Amino acid sequence: MIDLLWWQYLIIGITFIWSGFVRTGLGFGGAVLALPVLLLIVDDPLVFLPIISIHLLIFSCWNAWEGHRGKRGSSSTIDWSYLSSSLKIMIVPKLIGVFGLLTLPNELMSAIIFTIVCVYSVGYILNRPFRSNSIWLDRFFLTLGGYVSGTSLIAAPLVIAVYSTHVARHQLRDTLFVLWFILVSIKMASFLIAGVDLQLQHQLWLFPCALIGHFLGKRLHNYLMQTDTLKFYRIMGLILLTLSLIGIAKTLV
Repeated sequence: MIDLLWWQYLIIGITFIWSGFVRTGLGFGGAVLALPVLLLIVDDPLVFLPIISIHLLIFSCWNAWEGHRGKRGSSSTIDWSYLSSSLKIMIVPKLIGVFGLLTLPNELMSAIIFTIVCVYSVGYILNRPFRSNSIWLDRFFLTLGGYVSGTSLIAAPLVIAVYSTHVARHQLRDTLFVLWFILVSIKMASFLIAGVDLQLQHQLWLFPCALIGHFLGKRLHNYLMQTDTLKFYRIMGLILLTLSLIGIAKTLV
């Protein structure tokens, strides 16, 4: 990571706390909410995606294990059958997306990420998230989700549009965590093969930030399981839309 000012490091640290908070609370969204902020500071996805990927590997595994252990003796919290069938659709687009991330210009990738987040945020604000009601839409969203996951790790809204209609609510979060673990493992292997800097030195201070968010996110998850999430998503959508529009304007200047 290039040398930054103290307040930029402070914003990055707070962003990773926020990212961990949302990831554990919702089971998704950590990268979606973090990348727009991070790219406004350093306009290079390959600086932050390795860090986010490592966090996803650790916390997705941790959360899935806690969910499984907490319900030991009852029904599984992971839908292995649907996880397997959906991965067969997502793997090839995932690899194509990773190739694009490693070869396309940083400015173009940042613009693509900001545009995707804009689309997501409008859906949150209007309470019109992606929904799938047919096998063809299922395949389209999973294919597109695989590609977006390969480019930027922000495929959650596309994938959830499908998973939420096929996976029981009590299994949804932990099944998603296992899916993220598998998809991110593919991306990390690609980073290693391509010789991408994993920014390991910055894990020393950013991992504790994400850990703080993780513990706070547990409380959010318990709260959201008992209340209406509409207001939370609208606020999240407004924040994302504002940041993404700023980012798009920045890339065009």
